[in-house]
Parts: sequence; structure tokens; C-alpha cells
Amino acid sequence: MRVSVVRKNIKFTPDSRRVVARYFMNGYERTQQMVLRIMMLDEKQVLQTLEQTLREFARRHRNISAVFFKHCEKIRPIIESMQIDYEGMSLDRKMLIGSYCTMEYAIESAAIFNPSIVEDFDQTGLEAGEKRVIISFRATGEGHISSIVFRRGILDRDNNLHIMKIGNHIDKAEIEHKTLFNKERFLTKLSEMHTTDKYIVQIMQDLPNEFEFAILKNILNTALGDPLIREERKMALQEILWLANSFYDIQFKHDSDITERVIFPISESESRGIEDARFVRFKDDDGSERVMATYTAYNGHTILPKLISTEDFYNFRVMPLHGVGAQNKNLALFPRKIKGKYAMLARIDGVNNYIMYSERVTQWNSPILLQEPRFTWEFTQIGNCGSPLWTPEGWLVITHGVGTMRRYCIGASLFDLDDPSKEIGRLTEPLLAPLEDEREGYVPNVVYSCGAIIHNDSLILPYAVSDYCSTYSVVNMAELIDALKKSK
Repeated sequence: MRVSVVRKNIKFTPDSRRVVARYFMNGYERTQQMVLRIMMLDEKQVLQTLEQTLREFARRHRNISAVFFKHCEKIRPIIESMQIDYEGMSLDRKMLIGSYCTMEYAIESAAIFNPSIVEDFDQTGLEAGEKRVIISFRATGEGHISSIVFRRGILDRDNNLHIMKIGNHIDKAEIEHKTLFNKERFLTKLSEMHTTDKYIVQIMQDLPNEFEFAILKNILNTALGDPLIREERKMALQEILWLANSFYDIQFKHDSDITERVIFPISESESRGIEDARFVRFKDDDGSERVMATYTAYNGHTILPKLISTEDFYNFRVMPLHGVGAQNKNLALFPRKIKGKYAMLARIDGVNNYIMYSERVTQWNSPILLQEPRFTWEFTQIGNCGSPLWTPEGWLVITHGVGTMRRYCIGASLFDLDDPSKEIGRLTEPLLAPLEDEREGYVPNVVYSCGAIIHNDSLILPYAVSDYCSTYSVVNMAELIDALKKSK
């Protein structure tokens, strides 16, 4: 049974004007040469060059001078190794050095795609039938580095989306790393990452059961500084450091609009991007609510599933996911506990859908096979398109399937509320397939989503178009549920 889908005439497209001021380090020796040249300038020349820079860039960034100071501080060890009195340098000279260690990065110049949508915490001041929402996107720029960006909008009673104006600046968050680690849990995660055992033992054996981040970091940096280090050992030590760097909190300033906040790769685990965040508004058994998302961190050779949570979209906690079920990509958290346990969808083998239950939101084991490819349009793989949606008839799971010519389509399935391992129904045909004008893009022939909501008895389904831009569609829930029940 074919379900009718209303595609809405709205597009989120890449905007190369949206830039962040990113730290730029041009190598140790070249940085030394750059500093030497700046130290040869007199104060008048320093001020003149700095003022020219600020004229060009101050209007493009909020408090760019603070960014310059911060980036100068990052190379302070290099400056002091040159026997230069860092404290004696003028503020203008430090700021100028920092400007040479800064570059603009267009966060969404290549694509803005794989959206998810959640209800905003603030639903005040709305008319009947309206809902305020927050949409997240995977923004991709030069070098295919991905980050998370947001838009805020209002869905009206006719399911039309009214997007709020985008802010003028982009703000990266302040970061605060976790300071204390449990050795046993840390070693377990390293084992799951398949880090070479002999190098783990060499580094970890003398650490106490509870160890400080700074101590481990110093040990690793000393070992990595060995000019004769073998490549295999270097990679293993980098993976240990990578894991330690993966626990942190981030905070945005309260004078930033949500459209100005970007969760840009911060730790080494994310150096090549933050991929496909699946946001969900989670309600705990005690009635408390928070927004959480699973996403994939990538550093160029290893992926790490992670969890991010927030109660206000200003402060976020970031943690790696652990366990044999926290593998591969495509994890999606249920919006509430089932029989007192967290529940998660996953595609741990890259092909099939699985479900897992856990007492802890960061620990996932014992995956249960849920779905295998059944129809020709999903023979390559089947996975989720975001967190399940609660309905009186069952858990609605929006899925994706990959078929011939690596074409991605979107499907739907319905599962039992008390036991979501039991499938009630599954669409035999795609709910959404690429139309002719949706086939061209960064990755052709793809429609994909990372999360939907239900509003006014309709499924609101944002989706990406060929990994380039995004839009959304509307599906009547009664028609969809009827089709799912009749699909058995």
C-alpha cells in the first residue's frame, strides 16, 4: 500500500558565508620563523598590521581579539622555547601573533544535510496547533570536516515550517575535559577499540584505579615525543590519548542565538568530523527531560560512537559509548525507558537493524537482531533514520534502505510498545525515494533523515537531499499506521 507524502517547498542550502575563526598551526619550524618576523617589527608596525586585520575581520566574528589571544596562548611554549619573554610582550603583539595562527573555516560550504528535529523546551507564546522546534544538521566544509549546526522554527497548524532568522556570527563552545577516569572502564573501551594490548599495558600498568587526565596526557605526550617511536606504537598511543580526550563538557555564551552555535570537532577523536547526530527529547521515569543525541566521531582512521546531552542547548556533556553494541554507526536512542531500561537501535554489523537494552545510557551490550533487508530497495543494508516515535499503536521507526546503484530510500516500521523486538508491520515500498530533482548532489541518489517528530496527527520528516541540502515532508499518521498494520 503506497502512503501519500507531501513534500514541502522549503530548502536548507549550504551558505559559505557562515565561518568560524579556527586555530591554524603551520608546523613548528615555520611557526618559529613567523614569530621571529613579528618580533622584528616595532610597536608602530605591529599596531598598523593589527588594525588592518581587525578592520577586515572584526565585523565577521564576535570578539575576534579574544580568539587571537587564545590562539597566541596555544603556541606560548614555542615562543618561550625561543628565549622570548612572553610576559613582556605587548598585548598588541600577542594579538598579532594570534592572528597569524587563525584561519576562517566555512562550516557548511559543501553541504548541510542529515537533519533531525526535536520539540523546543520553550513552547510559550504560541497559537493553538503551533509547535516550536529545533532542527539540527550535519554541516560539512572544506576537507569533508563535519560539525553540528542548529535552526529554530515554528510549525503552524497546517504543518508549515516558519524558520527564525539566522544570527550574524558563529560561536564555537568553550571546552572542559573530564579530569578523573576509572581505569577498568577505560581499559574496557580501549579493548573494544582494538588498541594493541602490549602498548596499553606499557602506559596503563602504573596508573592507579582512579587516575587524572593530566597525568595520562603527560605520560602519552612524553612517549609520543620520542623521535624514534615506531608507527604501530605511535598509533596505539594516539588512540589512548584520543579516548581520554573524548570526555568533555562544552558551554556556549548566553548572548549567542542557537543558530550561531556550532558543535565543531573539538577532541582528537573528532578531528575529521562529527557525523549524523540523532537528537531525541528524552523523558525519564521521574518526569525530568533532556535532549540527547548519538553521533559518530571520526579521526581519519577510527570511528567512535558518542553521546551528547543537554537541558538548554547552551551546555552539553559529551561521552563515548561503551560495550560490544556500541560499534559502527547508526545508533538511535528511544525517547523513554522500556521496563526501566534504556533502549537503543543500532546497526552494529553495517547491514541489519538491532535493538539493545541497558541500565546505563553509555553502556551497550547484547544486541538483538531486529530487522534484516527484505525488499529489493534495501538489499544492501537497512538502518534507522533517527529515534523511534511513540504512538498509541506502537513504536514508529523510520528506516533507511540501500538498494541498486547505492540508492538510499526511506521506509517505516511499527513495533510493539512493551516489547519493541516484536515487529507489527513494515512498509513493502519506500515511504520516500529520491525524485528526479533530488538525485543530484554531493552523494547522488540519496534521501536520508536523522530524526522526525509527530505534530497535528502528522509525521514531520526532515530529510537530506543527496548529501547536499535538506528539506522536509509531511505524512498523515492515520494513513501511515493503517498501511503499516495492513503490511503484515
